[in-house]
Amino acid sequence: MAGHSKWANIRHRKERQDKKRSKVWSKCSKAIMVAARAGGPDPDTNLSLRYAIDEAKYANMPKDTIKRAIQKGAGAGEGDSYESITYEGYGPAGTAIIIETLTDNKNRTVTDIRTIFKKCGGSLGNSGAVAYLFQTKGQILVDASKIDEDTIMEHAINAGAEDVQSPEATDDDAGFWTVLTEPTDFQQVKTALEEAGIEIAEAQIAKIPIDPVTVTGEDAQKVITIIEAIEDNDDVQCVFTNAEIEDPA
Repeated sequence: MAGHSKWANIRHRKERQDKKRSKVWSKCSKAIMVAARAGGPDPDTNLSLRYAIDEAKYANMPKDTIKRAIQKGAGAGEGDSYESITYEGYGPAGTAIIIETLTDNKNRTVTDIRTIFKKCGGSLGNSGAVAYLFQTKGQILVDASKIDEDTIMEHAINAGAEDVQSPEATDDDAGFWTVLTEPTDFQQVKTALEEAGIEIAEAQIAKIPIDPVTVTGEDAQKVITIIEAIEDNDDVQCVFTNAEIEDPA
């Protein structure tokens, strides 16, 4: 069992998704269209599309909307052409940030991202500036109020997961179990959990910090501000940070 709980960060991200669902759906649609255009409309043979569809489902995106995004992306070269670009930077209080984008205008996107960093007390770095502080893992979140430790541990480890991180409960929230896998084992572990009837709250190939930086007080608020500003950019798909926000409650 790993020693660090990401409950505060997970809760914060999911609250943001709930509040800005229309923006989340728009980003999910873009990811689906890009994946369908690149690898075809069949998620059984297009792994990137399968991941994008799953993300949309976890965001409670309607099936008809998902279907339309697939059809639009699989159209004969119609619509905008998007490029996947990853940015790295330094946030407040010595934190590191990785940003994954899909953009049809990289000059606009890099200008927007650089401006956000500058306004929020950070700085945009070069490629590789902070990537070494993270490792790429499959990350699966399961609501701890819906499953006990023995059950999640048994199914996850038997399916090939490398770790199950315990949740940090509060008076009004049980938190989330965090199942970590090697990227190559991600799909088989996720499928095994689903087949066992375990409801997944969120799942993705994520950048996991090797040594999280705990931030509190004003520094914590500064980090939240920059993350929210980056997430609000329409070209941004995912944001990862090594900041571990200490829950004031």
